[in-house]
Amino acid sequence: MAPLRSFGPGQEAEHPDYAGQYRLESCLGAGGMGVVHLATSASGLRLAIKVVHAQYAADPEFRARFRQEVSAARRVSGAFTAPVVDADPDAALPWMATLFIPGPTLSEQVKRNGAMDSGEVRRLGAGLAEALRDIHRVGVVHRDLKPSNVLLAPDGPKVIDFGISRPVDSDLRTETGKLIGSPPFMAPEQFQRPREVGPAADVFAMGAVLAHAATGRGPFDSNSPYIVAYQVVHNEPDLAGVPDDLVPLILRCLAKDPAERPSPAEVMDALRQPTRTAAPRIPAQRRSPEETHIGARPQPEPAAPPRARRRPGRAAVVGVTLVLAAGGALGVRELTSSGTSPTGSAEAGPETFRPWSTVLDGTPDDGTPDNGTPDDGTPDDGAPATPPVCTSGEGALYCSAPGIPAARLDPANGRVMWSYKGAGGAEGDGGAGGDGGGGSDAGAKTPPVLSGGLLHITSGGRLTAVDTGSGKQRWDVDVSAYAAVVHSADTTLLIGERGAVRALDSATGEERWSTRIGGLGTQWIGGPVGAGVFYAVTPSDDGTATQVSAVSAERGTVSWTRSAAGNLSPFSAPDGALYLLSTNADQLVDAVVRWDTGERGVRRVSLPTPLDRASAAESGGVVYLSEVGGSIVAVDTRRAGEDGVGSELWRLETSVSRPSRPVVSGGRVYISAPDGRLLATNARDGEPLGQTRPRLGGDTARVVAELPRPVVMDGEVFAGAPDGSVFAVSARGPADW
Repeated sequence: MAPLRSFGPGQEAEHPDYAGQYRLESCLGAGGMGVVHLATSASGLRLAIKVVHAQYAADPEFRARFRQEVSAARRVSGAFTAPVVDADPDAALPWMATLFIPGPTLSEQVKRNGAMDSGEVRRLGAGLAEALRDIHRVGVVHRDLKPSNVLLAPDGPKVIDFGISRPVDSDLRTETGKLIGSPPFMAPEQFQRPREVGPAADVFAMGAVLAHAATGRGPFDSNSPYIVAYQVVHNEPDLAGVPDDLVPLILRCLAKDPAERPSPAEVMDALRQPTRTAAPRIPAQRRSPEETHIGARPQPEPAAPPRARRRPGRAAVVGVTLVLAAGGALGVRELTSSGTSPTGSAEAGPETFRPWSTVLDGTPDDGTPDNGTPDDGTPDDGAPATPPVCTSGEGALYCSAPGIPAARLDPANGRVMWSYKGAGGAEGDGGAGGDGGGGSDAGAKTPPVLSGGLLHITSGGRLTAVDTGSGKQRWDVDVSAYAAVVHSADTTLLIGERGAVRALDSATGEERWSTRIGGLGTQWIGGPVGAGVFYAVTPSDDGTATQVSAVSAERGTVSWTRSAAGNLSPFSAPDGALYLLSTNADQLVDAVVRWDTGERGVRRVSLPTPLDRASAAESGGVVYLSEVGGSIVAVDTRRAGEDGVGSELWRLETSVSRPSRPVVSGGRVYISAPDGRLLATNARDGEPLGQTRPRLGGDTARVVAELPRPVVMDGEVFAGAPDGSVFAVSARGPADW
């Protein structure tokens, strides 16, 4: 085959005769990032091979993104996706080979034969929903589902082209970079915060694709991508011509709020039962009698599904500003009020407890915003998008927020007992924290820590210990030269460069010892209360092995050192064990490692499916992981084999992009969502139990980069939200949140 004409710069031919060992036979199509060729393997398999344009092959950033696309495509396996056969992202011209699927694209089919009938659209939707279920299960978000990325094979639709490494798909830009996707099939959140897109965006795109299949046009059509963007965010979809039995389901898929969209499993269920037109099976957030008391904001009533109608006539749009709410969708199962663990029922709080919400300006939220208007459940305009972070201990709740290094809250009602102002001290009994004393940037990411009987605050390059009863400063030290601060029950470690470690007495601030342990990349974690030990975890330079050392908190001496395979990082150190996560070469969490600190034996439990940027919590030998795509996975480290068989107890797809680290207490797993919701799941079987309302604040376009994990104490659950509030709910009845 003669080389094809080059479409980009470079000294070599952009489209050679071969990609690796595969001879390129003919061109199947071309796109913004490369050309797709037909090829045949030595065994006779027909392949579709995507070869990247030379102009992008010369870009290191693009190569990294293409490598990410290959990795994502390899992880997806299902009856409705095209499997990856081979790839070489490091070749002079990077390429990826997938199994060739005969058949037209949905776009070609509709253009050639017109709109599909109701039965055809149902079969298409069932296949797409199953494909998305498989894609989301492995932590991948497609982000570019559209008719030209759906192949109509004889055995059903196939989803192709994961759209992750597309450098130029649209002329639209945001302050966070290029948008990824095709505007007529993009969800509202993709226009405003493209780097925070979750699985619910794929469900929106599926709704638009089904509308296209049923009518021959999309629900948001225009020749201008800017007008399309405006319509997607602000207008109702045009579903004129969609069969009546499909309108309710497609409307749910096209909901502006990601939380209102169904999961792929729900779509599959709805398409199996044509007569069902009910709303999603997530229960309405009901107002309980408790909400008539202090600090309770009324829950908004669930909105009825919008009626399908034609959009008003299009008009020129100048200076479009897109403002939309963040969010996700909880669960693929019906929420219930039940939820027990193998060890007993959920924690029961005091009978007199009432839900409350406090904005950390020193004033409890009594339901009257500062502007004097009734509180309708929408946080006040101008509220910060950085949530407070909290910890608990000694019967109190301690929180930190921007401008407030630390505050002590009464867990019963949210009253601010004192707030630390910096070097000037604290104001008591509800006094405002203010911006004085160098605390203006405090608390955005690091929660206060109880150690040595004092509350430790890391802010503005300083570590300050304050009295828990009064909030008065006890000692203070400059930590700007250190990379991290780690605490145990009575010792504070200042972690420097190249293994330098300095230990302080947490009660007095006096130095106990200093030494060098580990090196670049060493992570430290405190052992259980009373053990008097820290663990230093140091991966090798090539990431193939990790060294773990047990270090005396009192003297700084190393009592033992052992090595284990893999690139490991610690997350929990209960009595008798150290738990670590293993990360593979693709930066995916592929195993949980349990290190017996007594016998010093190591048990590695492989995950059936690797997880993307997962965080974890442990309870009774079961590890609960939450990953960036919204999956929550429970893994039993006590009885699983090395291959991970039998280790995964359950998996829940929450559709919450970038959830917080999970917290396990009383037989329940709690996570926070970027829109300020608190979600509860049964730790025993993964059954979703309930969720609170969103608490975004006035600037709903802002996205929380790092979420604080919830805090559980005495049967109550406390969480920080982007509107600047700390709120509390009872652990007894998540279904009534």
